[in-house]
Amino acid sequence: MRKFKEFIVEKLILICGLFCILVVVLIFIFLLKEGLTLFKTVPLSHFLFGKNWYPISEPAQFGILPLILGSLLVTVGAAIISIPIGVGCAIYIAEVAPLKTKEILKAGIELLAAIPSVVLGFIGMITLVPWIKTIFKLPTGLTALSGSIMLAFMAMPTIVSIAEDALYSVPKSYKEGALALGATRWQTIWRVELSAASSGILAAVMLGIGRVIGETMAVMMITGNSAVIPTSILEPVRTLTATIAAEMGEAVVGSEHYFALFAIGIVLFLISFAINVTADMFLHKK
Repeated sequence: MRKFKEFIVEKLILICGLFCILVVVLIFIFLLKEGLTLFKTVPLSHFLFGKNWYPISEPAQFGILPLILGSLLVTVGAAIISIPIGVGCAIYIAEVAPLKTKEILKAGIELLAAIPSVVLGFIGMITLVPWIKTIFKLPTGLTALSGSIMLAFMAMPTIVSIAEDALYSVPKSYKEGALALGATRWQTIWRVELSAASSGILAAVMLGIGRVIGETMAVMMITGNSAVIPTSILEPVRTLTATIAAEMGEAVVGSEHYFALFAIGIVLFLISFAINVTADMFLHKK
């Protein structure tokens, strides 16, 4: 009976895993079915490298280069902020913090991850946007910098949690051996434990970036939604995700605009897939 129960549980887990894969494949097929229709009338090169996104003008222009650059600018800015802070927090929690402090910090990080993005976007509109406008003397605080700062807070829980697990997985013998050879506590962390956990930390960074690139509501609320090629992080931008969220409700089903939004979905799917595959490769790197 025990072996039979184990067999049933194993098969149920297998079915759940295959079902998840099937759902992802079906989503991608649906995106391809709707998105590839656009390229019957719009060349792929014009879509990817066009500088104008005017979907309802005459003639309509479906260039997503400003949207790609806007997403890239916000993502890079968020990564620059979140990676050092996130990895530093993970090191502190895993290796330095006392037990009570560690429990409080871990609970706080979990709470930060649980805050809905629309709430963070609203907080950013009320507090961060006016602050950016005043500090840099800008006509508007709805800029790529505002989006980067807010998205950094969203990425940090993912980075901290996975990087901390990676540091915990380092064998204790590495630390004990380094200390026994005369290394200081900081030298042990920097030269031994971080090196041993590097694949897990890189995976944490990649997954944090994946969290940022797929964010919608917060960036739509605080980045200005200006579909122009950005020249500075202090300018309004529009991201790929915000474009889909803002325009899908207005697009006529079956129109070029409708198919163009699904084509953007294909681009986002491929970007997210590439990021997650890269993170998985780092995570399983020996």
